[in-house]
Amino acid sequence: MSKLACDIIDTPATMAAKSHLRNGFPLVIAPSTNNGLSGNAENLGRLLNRRNYYFVPFRQDNPITKPRSIVFDAEYIVKTIEYALDGEQISPILL
Repeated sequence: MSKLACDIIDTPATMAAKSHLRNGFPLVIAPSTNNGLSGNAENLGRLLNRRNYYFVPFRQDNPITKPRSIVFDAEYIVKTIEYALDGEQISPILL
C-alpha cells in the first residue's frame, strides 16, 4: 500500500498493479498489516481517495495485544470484487 500510495513502482507486484490501473481496471486491495492504524493509515487514506482502488473490509486484528494491526475479512472478497466491477466501494470498510 505504501509503494502504491507514493507511486513507487519497483517490484513486479507494483508494476502489475499500476499497469492494471492504467488500463482502467479496478484494483482490489485486501489489507493485512501490523501498522494499518498507525504509520500506514496515511497511505491507506491516500488510496481511498484515488480512482479505481477498492478495499476489502477490514477490522482490528487483536485490539488488546495489537491495537494498530488490521486484517481483511475474507468473507467480503467476492462481494468487494463485484462492487468494484460496478465502480463502487463496499461499505462499511472498517468493521
